[in-house]
Amino acid sequence: MTVPTVDIRRAADRARTTISWLDSKHSFSFNDHYDPTNTHHGLLLVNNDDIVKAGTGFDTHPHRDMEIVTWVLRGSLVHQDSTGHSGVIYPGLAQRMSAGRGILHSEKNDSWTLTGEQSHSEPVHFIQMWVAPDESGIDPGYQQLEIDDELLRGGLVTIASGMPAHRDQTAIVIRNRHAALHGARLQPGDSVELPHARYLHLFVARGEVTLEDAGPLREGDAVRFTATGGQRVTATSAAEILVWEMHASLAEV
Repeated sequence: MTVPTVDIRRAADRARTTISWLDSKHSFSFNDHYDPTNTHHGLLLVNNDDIVKAGTGFDTHPHRDMEIVTWVLRGSLVHQDSTGHSGVIYPGLAQRMSAGRGILHSEKNDSWTLTGEQSHSEPVHFIQMWVAPDESGIDPGYQQLEIDDELLRGGLVTIASGMPAHRDQTAIVIRNRHAALHGARLQPGDSVELPHARYLHLFVARGEVTLEDAGPLREGDAVRFTATGGQRVTATSAAEILVWEMHASLAEV
């Protein structure tokens, strides 16, 4: 029987990649930042908190057998991939890319190249999350969906899911039947209850909250839960949270 655990990870303890155009903070091992004790939680392998300067970004690069969900907090991000998809991602627009048997893509802060609008100097701030699929070698795919702003104010809303229980909800589809991503935008005093799951990952994307029985959490803090749930998260300032609900581990897919 799995023992319930609540493991708080502070923002300042994350590994960090800082170069001229990128400030990236990594919740798990990523690229040159490898820690064999911190490779994943449940099915979640990457939770990167990225800020990219205007006119720059990630050049075309490959992925394989990964479900990649991107959630923009501020600014805009241009996605282009080898399956012919391209578009601008902005706050409230959820995006999922299924790498499948192989895909090439780029992500840049240069929306004016697609829209024809005047160039800007605003950085883009986004969270990118990678989840293992439950089947390898699938066809690459792409989906984006506007998540209504009002749904993200005061309640926990499903943003992306492969779980059968969420088929009738407004959410993008990920290729893992054991995982779902929820999010909420909270005003001071608002609270939400976390789902029960074998594995949960709570990330404070913006603002400050209090976790029941654990205390205050600030922007960039994360909590890894095992065999638990039902705790309340209450905003102490305007806040945005992202919650992965997972009912399997990496070893089981």
